Amino acid sequence: MRLPFETPSQKILPNFAAAIGMSVDYKQTLEFLYAQLPMFHRIGAAAYKNDLTNTIALCEYLGNPHRKFRSIHVGGTNGKGSVSHILAAVCQASGMKTGLYVSPHYKDFRERIKVDGQYIPRKQVVDFVGLHREVIERIQPSFFELCVVMAFDWFARQHVDIAIIEVGLGGRLDSTNVITPLLSVITNISYDHQNLLGETLPLIAAEKAGIIKPGIPVVIGETHPESAPVFLKKAAEVGAPIVFADQHFRVSTPELRSGGGTSSPERSSGVLSTPTIYDVYKDGNLFLENLEADISGPFQAKNVATVLQSYEILVQIKPRRFLETYEVLRTGLKNLRSLTRFMGRWQIIGNNPTILCDSAHNEAGLQLAFEEIHQTSKVFRNLRGYQRLHIVTGFVNDKDVDKSLVFFPQEARYYFAKANIPRGLEAAILREKAAGFGLHGRAYSSVRNALKAAKRAAAPTDLILVIGSIFVVGEVL
Repeated sequence: MRLPFETPSQKILPNFAAAIGMSVDYKQTLEFLYAQLPMFHRIGAAAYKNDLTNTIALCEYLGNPHRKFRSIHVGGTNGKGSVSHILAAVCQASGMKTGLYVSPHYKDFRERIKVDGQYIPRKQVVDFVGLHREVIERIQPSFFELCVVMAFDWFARQHVDIAIIEVGLGGRLDSTNVITPLLSVITNISYDHQNLLGETLPLIAAEKAGIIKPGIPVVIGETHPESAPVFLKKAAEVGAPIVFADQHFRVSTPELRSGGGTSSPERSSGVLSTPTIYDVYKDGNLFLENLEADISGPFQAKNVATVLQSYEILVQIKPRRFLETYEVLRTGLKNLRSLTRFMGRWQIIGNNPTILCDSAHNEAGLQLAFEEIHQTSKVFRNLRGYQRLHIVTGFVNDKDVDKSLVFFPQEARYYFAKANIPRGLEAAILREKAAGFGLHGRAYSSVRNALKAAKRAAAPTDLILVIGSIFVVGEVL
C-alpha cells in the first residue's frame, strides 16, 4: 500500500522515511536521484546547465569542501577518463591518499567517486542524499551537479592528499570547474557534443580551455593546428604556463616495431587483461624502456605521454609529494586496474570467441579503434588474429550517427541494440541507418540479447567487438 505522500512515480524518499522511522536503502536513493534530477547521460541536452550557480550554491552550503584538498583537473574530448585513472594510479603508487571523480559510470553509480580505488560506500550515498534533500529540492541541481558536490564532500571527509577530477562535458561551464587545481590537463580536441560546445574545433577548444586558471600550469596532450592557438591565447591571457606533451614525449610499443609477440592475456578479477609494453622517448632520446602498463588500445600511448608530461610538471611544483623518480610511474601503470578499478576501454571480457569491448563513441575514437581492428596481426598477435568480425553496437539518439557509421567495416556481421537508457537510439532505426552504409545485421531488444546472438553465431576463432556507446559497453561488463 502506498503512503499518502507517495506518487505513482515516486517511492519513499530519504527524509520521509527518516521521519516515520523507516530505513532507506541504496536502491531507493538511486531511484530518487534518477527520477528527480535531470541526468545528461540519460536524457541529453535538457539536463545540461549552462552556468555554475547550482554547484557554487551547493558547495557553499557544505562549507566549500573542494577547497579542503589538492586536485588535478582533467578535460578533453577523448582519453580524459584514461588519463584520470592513470594519474590516480601514479599518485596512489606515490603513497598519496587519492580521490578520483569520473563520469559517467558503467554499472555502479559509485564508480564515479573513489578513494584509493574503493567506491564511495552505499551508506554514504544514502546519508548524503537523505541529510541534504531539503536543500537539493530548493536548489534543484542536475544529477551531475549533485554527483560532483557529493564527490567533493566525500574527498574532504576522507582527507585525501590529492583528487583527480575529470571534467564531465566541455570545461568552461562544467560543474567541476569550481576547483582551483595544482594542474589542468586537456588531452585533445575532437568533434563531440557539437550541439552544446560548438560546431568547429576552435569553438570546442574554447569551451575546453575554460578550465585553464590564472597562474595554474596546463598540459595539452596533443598539438592540433586548429586548437593549439586557442589554448596558447587563453594561457597567455591568464598567465598560465602551458606545455604540449606530444612536443616532448613520444610513447611507442617496441614489440610492434621488432615484430615480436607478447604473452597471453592474464586473468585479473575475472576479466582478461592484456598489458602493453612501451618505450618512452623524451625530446628524441630514449627515456624509459620497457614500461609495462595494464592497459591496451590504439589511443593509450598518447594518454601515457600526457601523464608523463603532467607528472613532470607536478614534480616541479610539489616536489615533496610527487617523488622525483619514475619508479612510481612504473608501479602505477603496471597495477592500473587493481589500483583504480579501471574498466571499459579496449577490454577483453571473453575468450573463444574473443570478446572485446571499448567505449569509443565519437568520430576520432571510432576511427582509431577501427584502424587498430584492421591491423589484426598487431592487436591480436597473441590470439593469432580472428576469422570473422561480429560487432554489437548501439548509440544515443542525439548523436549524428552518420558521421560515426562511416568508420564501421562493411565486412563485419552486425547486432544492433538500444542501450537501456531513455537517450538510447532504437535498434531498428540504427539498423536502417547502418544499411545505408553497407552495414548489415539484425536488431535486438537489448544489448544482452545482441551479445548472446553474436556468441551463438561466432566461431571460437572469431572476434566479437562491443562498441558505440559507454552505455552499451556497461551492459556487458
